[in-house]
Amino acid sequence: MKLTAGQAITLAVITIACGSGDPEVRSERVTIPRGATLSAVAESLHAHRVIRSPRLFTLYATASGKQRDIQAGTFEFALGSSMGEVLETLVSGTEVLQSLIIPEGLMLSELAQRVHAQLGVDTLAFLDAARDSSLLDQVSAPAENLEGYLYPSTYYVASHATALDIVRQMATEFESRWRSEWNSRLVELGMTRHEIVILASIIEGEVRYRPDGKFVSSVYHNRLSRRMRLQADPTIIYALGRRRRLYQRDYQIESPYNTYLIYGLPPGPISQPSEASLEAALFPANTDFLYFVARPDGKHIFSRTHREHLAAVREVRRLESDSRN
Repeated sequence: MKLTAGQAITLAVITIACGSGDPEVRSERVTIPRGATLSAVAESLHAHRVIRSPRLFTLYATASGKQRDIQAGTFEFALGSSMGEVLETLVSGTEVLQSLIIPEGLMLSELAQRVHAQLGVDTLAFLDAARDSSLLDQVSAPAENLEGYLYPSTYYVASHATALDIVRQMATEFESRWRSEWNSRLVELGMTRHEIVILASIIEGEVRYRPDGKFVSSVYHNRLSRRMRLQADPTIIYALGRRRRLYQRDYQIESPYNTYLIYGLPPGPISQPSEASLEAALFPANTDFLYFVARPDGKHIFSRTHREHLAAVREVRRLESDSRN
């Protein structure tokens, strides 16, 4: 926008009157809500010591012709910045982003709680956004929600981001992590991507020692090919809807996710798998293992026969007893 001679003089006078303030290198964060008036913006900046005079800032922004270009968001200002620098930050929309740290293996309900704890986003709004039909189409998920397709990672989110914005960012990240060459592997395995995501989410729930992932995967692939039940404890946790110690009665819970009762894969993913678990599901180790049990250190003992497995279970119980003594 080209300024008139009068506007240019006004800007120069105001800039001189409100030159740089505190010379120390310090900063303040200021949140500008949607729909805030220019006077409200100026008062907020003044309250945070970013500008000296709300009135002069209002005059400056008006004289520059940029008063209607101020963006909403959370911005960081170095104390002592000129009004021109402050206004440019507000107009450019270069806001401070909030970090959102999502570990792998969270159920959708846990993920919603984590987002609420870190960003204050309503959990019900997040769960509703995870059922968005356009996003389900985007990742080609034949399901009612995006369980399994919200990739675990560290995100940087705008302060005014909605639940749908965040869910879209995570679903897009999942899509970017899926490698194109994996599609040909699906054909080799005779499985759909959704089935691999389901399997990867179960592997994610089982594996603490990452190198074991491809061996755990081999057990499940071998069981699927032999029409054996998967008997995966993480699916019981998902059926229960919360994490706790499992009791014998829990293994009889009636649920399509109870892999101690059903054959094959459950109907959907049980958590958000990492790229490592997706790769393990796609490329299992070449073994004839049918059983595994976790040791106290998180590593697994793998077995080919039920007799070997029972011996491994006894060994794990001995290790657990030794660790308590």
